[in-house]
Amino acid sequence: MSTTSSGGDRPAATAGPGRLAANAMGTKDLVFTVLAALAPLTLIVAVAPLHFLKGGAAVPGGYLVAGVVMALFASGFMTMSKYVRNAGAFYATIARGLGRPLGSGAATLALLAYNALQISTYGALGLYAAGTFEKYTDMSVPWWVFALVGIVLVAWLGFLGIQTSAKVLGTLLILEVAVLAVMALFVLGKGGSGETTFTSFSPGTVFTTSNAAMFGLVFGAFMGFESTAIFSEEARGGVRTVRRATYIAVAFIAIFYAFITWTIVQAIGADGIAAAAGQDTAGLVTGVFDQYTPGSVTAVMEILLLTSAFAALLALHNAANRYLFALGRERLMPALFGRTHPRTRSPYLAGAAQTVLATVVVAAWAVFDLDPYLGLLLWGSTIGFLGIIALWALCCLAVIVYLRRNAVEDGLWRTLIAPGLSLVLLCVVIALVVSNISLLTGAGTVTNAILLGSCVIAFAAGIASAMSLRSRAPGQYAVLAEKTFNGTDGAVPAAHP
Repeated sequence: MSTTSSGGDRPAATAGPGRLAANAMGTKDLVFTVLAALAPLTLIVAVAPLHFLKGGAAVPGGYLVAGVVMALFASGFMTMSKYVRNAGAFYATIARGLGRPLGSGAATLALLAYNALQISTYGALGLYAAGTFEKYTDMSVPWWVFALVGIVLVAWLGFLGIQTSAKVLGTLLILEVAVLAVMALFVLGKGGSGETTFTSFSPGTVFTTSNAAMFGLVFGAFMGFESTAIFSEEARGGVRTVRRATYIAVAFIAIFYAFITWTIVQAIGADGIAAAAGQDTAGLVTGVFDQYTPGSVTAVMEILLLTSAFAALLALHNAANRYLFALGRERLMPALFGRTHPRTRSPYLAGAAQTVLATVVVAAWAVFDLDPYLGLLLWGSTIGFLGIIALWALCCLAVIVYLRRNAVEDGLWRTLIAPGLSLVLLCVVIALVVSNISLLTGAGTVTNAILLGSCVIAFAAGIASAMSLRSRAPGQYAVLAEKTFNGTDGAVPAAHP
């Protein structure tokens, strides 16, 4: 017996073996899941100091500028969501606008990017956990032990389904946001390093050529906000829920990160923040906690830093396995990955594959005694950042092509101007990222070329997969990305090559 979604979308049918859990996530769940993947506490403590190193006091303003660009992107991307509701969000959007082969290439690149982001975060979790454990017990345990424990817990929660994951992620997110807010209140309450200044938001401070590298880095703070669309098949309330969650996520990231980093500037001083970041990049933010907050707050922060990394791992696991699920369902990957568990409705086989891959990579790093930070964390996150920002740009182009061809009634702003502006600006960001890639990787030319090449190879492999499907199963190829999955197999009309 069928049900009807509250969003006024197509009727939802009874779940089948290839169905995700319909109506499982509301706006709050989507927002928590997306923001947890961004790991606010981890970003502020471990990544923002690098932004300060390159942008100094301009970093808070840089987050706001990046937020505007991402809002422009979201305007077109969310308009497209009326016509595409699919767990392979990038894949479906790009396939609709630019053709099935490029859509398949985008899906494979997204699969690489999300897996790279997820697996690289095990390096951060292992390092933070090993350091904290030794600090409080005087016992030294290898980082990879904690990483493997994390893999098991993530796999278990992922298998239990998105509703369980959303509850865990929501709780962890609230705690890590709260501890950052407490730090900010202590800094402002004690007056910071001196006179309060708003130079961080001055155009003269933010828009200078010396901040080019900073802008190439701050967009990474938004990496993954678009994953609201990945969970669109499981959203309660249809497209409106996905849109609402996306805009809330963009606004929160831009405003909250701008506020927190501004308080860090107040704590250290606008004139000295860049130098302080250069002297102690890793300890910049923990130093602010030590200086301005009671020791108990710092201790809580250190524990929450572990849960922040864990929350990111769980959210990214759910995103990565849904891409593999979507590809399996479309027969661009083995069909078994397109199955869901009859009880939990989770893509359990795709999740198992993601878990096995993570285990193999962590085990390889352990066996060969490779650096979990300089190797696993930095290299993996670079692949993820490059892949996702390239997909953002491709999505902008796909949105313009599809909407101008099929939905001009949605208005010039949403079908051309907003996605066009974001396309131009994202291309600039891509150029900045590539030209400053050594800042992200900490590696030499050969390693950087391999990392860039992996993204190109993944994209090309996806195109090849689509072309192979066209040869061996033309009927299956003909309906790639044609269907909108919201509990029904009803197809949304598409006009693409």
